[in-house]
Amino acid sequence: MPGIDECLLQAMRLPGAIGAAVVDWTSGLALGTIGDSPNNDHEATAAETAELARMAAEHPAFAPEEPAPGDEAAARDLPVEDVIVTTRTGYHILRFVETTFDSSVFLHLWLDRDEGNLALARLRLGDLAERLVLA
Repeated sequence: MPGIDECLLQAMRLPGAIGAAVVDWTSGLALGTIGDSPNNDHEATAAETAELARMAAEHPAFAPEEPAPGDEAAARDLPVEDVIVTTRTGYHILRFVETTFDSSVFLHLWLDRDEGNLALARLRLGDLAERLVLA
């Protein structure tokens, strides 16, 4: 099971990967980064993507139906698996990491639009998010 550094290295092996980060969407802090960032500032990018992730995770429009009483697992599940933003030159994928505790972490992958494969990247990020060990 990979830690943050190994997870980021594996993300960068995806075709078209430009940069990646593990971000806490509550604080906006980057827990780890690799490669480039869109504005050449990993910390600013982490804070900006955290705003988008927080909005998606907490917005009532994306919330599932109310969990049944006593269903603690459903009550803590995030309503969103990932967020994809498409720009003229690239893709940004924010993949939420589900944990046994109250997780507020996501993986951010920045892909080149011409070289990247959005479907493959989404599947691989899902796999990485499932196996990521946060210590």
